[in-house]
Amino acid sequence: MLKLNKMTDYAVVVLGQMARDPGRVRTAAALSETTAIPLPTVSKLLKILAGVGLITSHRGANGGYSVDRTAEQVTVAAIVQAIDGPIALTACVDDSDGQCEVSNSCPISGNWNRVNLAVRRALEEVTLADLLDPTEMFPLQPAAAGTRQPVTADS
Repeated sequence: MLKLNKMTDYAVVVLGQMARDPGRVRTAAALSETTAIPLPTVSKLLKILAGVGLITSHRGANGGYSVDRTAEQVTVAAIVQAIDGPIALTACVDDSDGQCEVSNSCPISGNWNRVNLAVRRALEEVTLADLLDPTEMFPLQPAAAGTRQPVTADS
């Protein structure tokens, strides 16, 4: 099973909350309260996200963190890479941090690059805005002339 870790999921929740009001400076405690994610986890995520430039850290008495991009400008790929590192499905893809012990004799060594690239491109096409409003990702299409519309409670 291909599965993102819980920290990546939490990062999407935190960024989604912050993206509702771009530029607003928020503390880790305030974000923890509004997202119901434990404060130590939020603090760790904010440091990581600031370190890769997805959010901005503000020092001082009124300090905290802000997101200065719109939700449309933040891709799921950027979030995944910030938390999990390079998108690499197996140890034998070009961007992998791992080493495969049998790569010298493997008949498919390097051939996972095509699949890995497809997954990366798919994640680059989905934005935080899409996750916040799924109708943007899968908009309802008007029915073509002569086709039947599904029956709904409003019909």
